[in-house]
Amino acid sequence: MLSALANALKTPDLRKKLLFTLGIIAVFRLGSTIPTPNVNMGRIDECLAAATTGTNAGIYNIINLFSGGALLQLTIFALGIMPYITSSIILQLLTVVIPRLEALKKEGASGQAKITEYTRYLTLVLAVLNASAFVTLARTGQLLPGCTGLLYSDEIFPLVVMVLIMTAGTGLIMWMGELITERGVGNGMSIMIFTQIVASFPAGVWSIKQGHEGVTGWVLFFVVIAIGLLVMLGVIWVEQGQRRIPVQYAKRMVGRRLVGGSTTYIPLKVNQSGVIPVIFASSIMYLPVLWATFRPESAASQWISANFTGNGVYSWTYSLIQFVLIIAFCYFYVSITFNPEEVSDNMKKYGGFIPGIRAGKPTEKYLAYVLSRLTAPGSLYLAVIALIPTIAFMAVGAQQNFPSAAPRS
Repeated sequence: MLSALANALKTPDLRKKLLFTLGIIAVFRLGSTIPTPNVNMGRIDECLAAATTGTNAGIYNIINLFSGGALLQLTIFALGIMPYITSSIILQLLTVVIPRLEALKKEGASGQAKITEYTRYLTLVLAVLNASAFVTLARTGQLLPGCTGLLYSDEIFPLVVMVLIMTAGTGLIMWMGELITERGVGNGMSIMIFTQIVASFPAGVWSIKQGHEGVTGWVLFFVVIAIGLLVMLGVIWVEQGQRRIPVQYAKRMVGRRLVGGSTTYIPLKVNQSGVIPVIFASSIMYLPVLWATFRPESAASQWISANFTGNGVYSWTYSLIQFVLIIAFCYFYVSITFNPEEVSDNMKKYGGFIPGIRAGKPTEKYLAYVLSRLTAPGSLYLAVIALIPTIAFMAVGAQQNFPSAAPRS
């Protein structure tokens, strides 16, 4: 790996792309530490320290983890990339039920550009709604448990400015992610999500070492790092795995020329759905917590508080429900993103066929069968990977040391 990195740095084009990507990441992390106007950072740090070590630490640590510590500190990049991810998922789901979007999807590059434009507009709408919600929670003292005075002023103008700046921050993140995709290395949005999560890992891993005295702390420290590297290796190995279904195209006359006769393949990945099922499952798991926040006196809310929040984030009940949801959403997402009937019709239209399989309905059934066989291990892999942090923290007894953003000095 180090030799590959050294060779990449020696290549001028790759070196420019790597440095450009690192520069965008640096700007992204800088914006995640700059507070919006009207935010009392001293009070935020006090309340955040209490929230991430109290009885309801779990949900706040999870929020800090997936926002890189920016959301609860109300920075200019507090919303992160999640509004864009949410809008992308919504548009993908709507293409199944809205004929106009489905027609745009089939138009190729021009149609995809139009869908991307709709995604951007929806991102800004979601950003305004999310920013308004979090600013309102901060103003009323509900953003962090029992904490008031997070804002210097409750007047309408400073609050509107906060909402506009957070929305502009989301738009800037969206633009930077697209720049990475066009001029950098890899998919920009995935790199942004990775950066948000990894930003809290050093403090979290070090907290495990500090939670155990002597040699035990150092042993756990290096064991966690070693397991993390092994998990990364396993993820890369599985993500690169794919089932290649061969496709042959018959020769045909086009004008005076004989074309066709080529052989290609349909690549079906083991994990065809990516990380989308994990995002779906996390969002669904947060809804009961949100409901319990507004109805704390009911018996159901008390059960949710015991099993879904606080130390409940590390409970087997929470983990089992999340495990099942991830598997279910894997099958759901694959079913709407890969249509065997459409692929079979396109192959038949252009004279393609799978060797040994008749064109038409048999090809459709074969593709559905292969996809189902691939989704089973892919969904189990994704569910296990998503539960590894929970299992690890339960094993080392570090519930209160879950990664969280370190307070500013």
